[in-house]
Amino acid sequence: MEQQTISHERAIENLMVSYAYANDDADIKLLGSLYKDAVFQIDEVSAKGSQEIEAIATSMIQIMENGRSATTHEITNIIIEIDANSQTATGRAYFTLYKTVPGNPREAIMSGRYADKFFFDQGWHFKERKASILWKL
Repeated sequence: MEQQTISHERAIENLMVSYAYANDDADIKLLGSLYKDAVFQIDEVSAKGSQEIEAIATSMIQIMENGRSATTHEITNIIIEIDANSQTATGRAYFTLYKTVPGNPREAIMSGRYADKFFFDQGWHFKERKASILWKL
């Protein structure tokens, strides 16, 4: 089967949601690699680069016995705008964080918005992600 390329928009969307998968799988190294050249900020907490991201993720993610996070993310209402001339892009999306513990019903515990900046260098990469919490339990 011939390999097909995906659009820039789809590549950026995949990057945006790969954060959710890495977080939900408690894949700390993958989270660090997603932000190796980027800043991640959630309200007043900020980290830059792989090591700081991994340290923050380790302190924030509750890992269950099965090795996964005790939460899952849903990312919706994604908007992507690309500036082809400067090889940059911005993205916006909503997120909902659910507590997902075996034996208990799945429960929404937080919701917010992402404001992202990306750059292109042999593929799309995060430059910045600002997460703003709209509500939480």
